[in-house]
Amino acid sequence: MDHPINLNVGRIEGGDWASSVPAWCTFDVRVAIYPGQDIAEAKREIAETVRLASRRNAFLQNNPPQIVYNGFEAEGYILKDAEEPVGLLAKSHRRVFGEALKETACTATTDARFFGLYADTPALVYGPISEMIHGFDERVSLDSLLGVTKAMTLFLADWCGVEET
Repeated sequence: MDHPINLNVGRIEGGDWASSVPAWCTFDVRVAIYPGQDIAEAKREIAETVRLASRRNAFLQNNPPQIVYNGFEAEGYILKDAEEPVGLLAKSHRRVFGEALKETACTATTDARFFGLYADTPALVYGPISEMIHGFDERVSLDSLLGVTKAMTLFLADWCGVEET
């Protein structure tokens, strides 16, 4: 993957009023780590990088940045040993859409990691055609949502089996 790790500065706030040079700034970021990388070690590496960078600025030398971690933290995850369910999902997808399932690796985190990391259960992420995910103008194709729902239903019926009642 060309760009496996993301740093997203999602929020910036600074200054006391519009007519002064800001004396303070806070920003909230989201930082990715590699699968298998220890979260505590990644936090130490980030803190050290910020510390070293601040030493190159006269103001920050005397006013070192403070790092506060809050909210969500998760280990990286790679789907492994899932050939059978992926193959079945591909078959279900082809039955509904008439074309091959396009597999995509992504740098996002999903709840699938809980199953893979903590329950030894491969979990697939499958969904409709989407654009601008997590953007202010995020959207999905309703036609593809209907097709994905049909494909998931076929997948579940084949994977779990069905019984006549």
